[in-house]
Amino acid sequence: MENNLSYGSDYKYIPATSIGSGVGIEVLPDLFCYTVQIVNVIVVGHPNTKEFVLVDAGMPESADKIIEMVEERFGENSRPKAIVLTHGHFDHVGAIIELVKHWDIPVYAHELELPFLTGKMSYPKPDPTVEGGMIAKMSPMFPNEPINLGNQVKALPADGSIPYMTGFRWIHTPGHTPGHVSFFREEDKALIVGDAFVTVRQEFLYKVLTQEQEISGPPRYFTPDWAAAWESVKKLEALRPSVAITGHGLPMTGELLTDSLQMLVREFDRIAIPDHGRFINKNIH
Repeated sequence: MENNLSYGSDYKYIPATSIGSGVGIEVLPDLFCYTVQIVNVIVVGHPNTKEFVLVDAGMPESADKIIEMVEERFGENSRPKAIVLTHGHFDHVGAIIELVKHWDIPVYAHELELPFLTGKMSYPKPDPTVEGGMIAKMSPMFPNEPINLGNQVKALPADGSIPYMTGFRWIHTPGHTPGHVSFFREEDKALIVGDAFVTVRQEFLYKVLTQEQEISGPPRYFTPDWAAAWESVKKLEALRPSVAITGHGLPMTGELLTDSLQMLVREFDRIAIPDHGRFINKNIH
């Protein structure tokens, strides 16, 4: 393993949390959602096997909590086969270097996300001017410099398969980031969304703290391409998922999910797209 893995110089602990922090939900027998402060990590795999994968890697300085969760579910000294990333924002890769070193496992992400994961490129700076609450206004303090995973990170297979996640395929869902992906299993219509849409209004501190469930588009302050984000939501709604685990907020299922997604597709410009901000193009339809 390379020893020169590194976070950006702006990497730091972010003092934001929710009432759900530290809580795990078994959404399906082989899908476990665990909340780290204000973001979810997902473990894919039955707890009676050693064949499992971690999706996303939490907030900065959360590695010990994630390792503890994994060992509680799969047994002492258990380790996933890989970490698979929906995208590379700080709250989805916050503990990844410690986890990679502890478990000595590979990381997979979409090829368009690799520049942000190998030290080559920073994401656009967050936009605190989007209308929204305190989280949006806090966003300039969020780490934004690229991390460097070197050769530990690999591109997801071009055929849509996901290593060690049998039955799932990855779907390119850009908008929030260029290489954002979601994961779908046709057999039971299970969807791991990432931040293509979320089930909490991530811009508002009170709603983040209380985890009030409400479908929304990707976090506004970190989304530079709203036209692509809308197309990605249409793509996911067309799959007719039965359950969705999002990067932020509680899992959503059944009729509530169906109705909420249809509404989001119809009214994305009203629900998701801010009225103003650096990345707003008024011709989005």
